[in-house]
Amino acid sequence: MPTVSVKRELLFQALGRSYTDEEFSELCFEFGLELDEITSEKDIISKEKGEEKAKGASESVLYKIDVPANRYDLLCLEGLVRGLQVFKERINLPRYEKIIPAEGEGQRLIVTEETAKIRPHAVAAVLRNITFSRERYESFIDLQEKLHQNICRKRALVAIGTHDLDTISGPFTYTAKAPSAIKFKPLNQCQEYTASQIMDLYRSDSHLKHYLQLIEDKPLYPVIYDSKGVVLSMPPIINGDHTKISVNTRNVFIECTGTDLTKARIVLDILVTMFSEYCEKPFSVEAAEVVYPHGKSHIYPELAYRKEKVRPELINKKIGIRETPSSLAKLLTRMCLKCQVTGNGKQLEVEIPPTRADILHACDIVEDAAIAYGYNNIQMTIPQTYTIANQLPLNKLTELLRLDLAAAGFTEALTFALCSQEDIADKLGLDISATGAVCIANPKTAEFQVARTSLLPGLLKTIAANRKMPLPLKLFEIADIVLKDPNTDVGARNYRHLCAVYYNKSPGFEIIHGLLDRVMQLLEVPAHEEKGYSIKATEGKA
Repeated sequence: MPTVSVKRELLFQALGRSYTDEEFSELCFEFGLELDEITSEKDIISKEKGEEKAKGASESVLYKIDVPANRYDLLCLEGLVRGLQVFKERINLPRYEKIIPAEGEGQRLIVTEETAKIRPHAVAAVLRNITFSRERYESFIDLQEKLHQNICRKRALVAIGTHDLDTISGPFTYTAKAPSAIKFKPLNQCQEYTASQIMDLYRSDSHLKHYLQLIEDKPLYPVIYDSKGVVLSMPPIINGDHTKISVNTRNVFIECTGTDLTKARIVLDILVTMFSEYCEKPFSVEAAEVVYPHGKSHIYPELAYRKEKVRPELINKKIGIRETPSSLAKLLTRMCLKCQVTGNGKQLEVEIPPTRADILHACDIVEDAAIAYGYNNIQMTIPQTYTIANQLPLNKLTELLRLDLAAAGFTEALTFALCSQEDIADKLGLDISATGAVCIANPKTAEFQVARTSLLPGLLKTIAANRKMPLPLKLFEIADIVLKDPNTDVGARNYRHLCAVYYNKSPGFEIIHGLLDRVMQLLEVPAHEEKGYSIKATEGKA
């Protein structure tokens, strides 16, 4: 979960009242959040770098609040305060307005076909006549970073650029050029560099070095110019110094480029809705036109409102409450989902604002109704279906065997259920096609290609990783293996296996033999060639 740090003084000032730490923690819980930590900038630096480095740091109290990963509208002070104020019914949910300038007066972003194979999508908007203070400016920058780390997936899907519109002139061009053909002064630098030099410059930068791999192996780098050839940014790496915003900036041009158009739209909507309240006309955003290579154009931001219909009885049933439709509508309105009763009380019409990209299904609406109602207020009831819980017999047997194997002096190992093809085939002298292994369609690493067909490779790798431990090593594992089975609905079946390994300078066959006898004794399996178990020399997998 993302953590939002806000100064307590600014938070209470925006909320219009003060709370004790306990009261605010309770308010967060009611709203579906968690007050994770109460600290200060000085305490944070002291813990990370020592007390010497913390001298002179601010001692203002900071609240660290855990926010659900899909609630992008709560990642800054502005969104958090707005959500809490609507929740406590102190303000009404604002209506966000998109202002489309007269023809020829608005800003245009022209996307060229060279970007198609790198970062093909772009969206843009303008925050006109905005008033920043130092705190608002810092919150604006911090929200961009929070979005980059969250929905933007560390700029892989979307990169945000914000620019002082008064220092540049449109229309703007989003294109891609060879690294040697791009030259500009990066943000907070003193001289111009080519794109290749910029990549080398930031290779040792603790913050930006993680983003270089997104484009460094591409023949062309994305870049945005204004009508006079001034570089706005080289996404997703760095903005130009010429267009950097400050506390005194009055008009902000926002561009989001990326590989996922849906995510870019969401990011732009969140950014402009959170800070449009500081514009001369609150909650209004000036639209910008994006012109695509094929000639079509689109106006952004979308700021789209949509409506969903939910039955009141569905909400009551899922939560386990008995509320009237009008009461449910009030609960949802408190969660920034404007709601009204329709269809003679049989339907709830819910309006989803552009800030709530997390609402994808009726179940998301039900969840918000449950939060507003209060989980602690839901009455505990005895289920109508009478059942007696019982442990699965196979798991019960497994637990009993674990205790006795440990009593025999063996240590239990827990290894991954996924492994490489080499582990279960080549290293055991088997052909992969003969193992009946279930393969992963798109493995992320070579270590997790297939589901294990034997426990032995995992134990052998455990021994290999613990060769410095004093001998002997006596390990066991009781866990499932997976084999293909065309007779099941999923095409595979789990089997519970037991594997034990004795590792020492001398063979110690009698140790494993004794353990086997003990296990069979516990399972009441006699030592009989036909009616029990017997030991024979064999080759093949374990």
